[in-house]
Amino acid sequence: MNDSLPANVSLSIERQTLPAVVVERLSELIIQGELAPGARLNERELCARLGVSRTPLREALRRLAHDGLVTLQPNRGAFVTEMSRDAVADSFELMAALEALAGELACERITDADVAEVEALTYEMMACHARRDLPEYYRLNRAIHDRITAVAGNAQLAEMSRKLNLRIQNLRFRSNLDAQKWGAALDEHRRMVELLRARNGAELAQLMRGHLKRKAQAVLAMLS
Repeated sequence: MNDSLPANVSLSIERQTLPAVVVERLSELIIQGELAPGARLNERELCARLGVSRTPLREALRRLAHDGLVTLQPNRGAFVTEMSRDAVADSFELMAALEALAGELACERITDADVAEVEALTYEMMACHARRDLPEYYRLNRAIHDRITAVAGNAQLAEMSRKLNLRIQNLRFRSNLDAQKWGAALDEHRRMVELLRARNGAELAQLMRGHLKRKAQAVLAMLS
């Protein structure tokens, strides 16, 4: 028995998923700084680089503009969103409060299986740090923070964190370019696992605030 989808259905699914793939790839290029803040996004070059036509690319750019990663300017095109110094400082301050709350709530609701998952991700992240694989390290870093926010069990908190984090991910990524600060951030992640295991919400909230404060300081120093 052939359970494959009809060709027209398969093509429809491809058309729906291709922009999502382009969104993911463009997001990675923005986060990793290959597409710098303020850079104009040349459609012809991006189509060639990503191997797609302009239709899925333009849909991806619209989605990224909705999330704040890209700015669409009439008659000028698309640009990687550039944040002012004040906007960066404000965003990290708010993100610190959101992640602190997520950590506090997570300690009230986390299961042993959740702790084991975060711990496993942290060990993988430690291995990436050892081999200086920053892109994969940062992917796992995001997964850990997303998991803690998910365990917190507050949908509004999760949505606010997602939207704000999208706009500062490239800055959070760049904060690890300093080897000493990168190592300190990893030590804080090890401590996060210990506090989650102990269900110590107050101390984890304090650690998360400090973690984001130090990220902000590193980013603002680079911007200077």
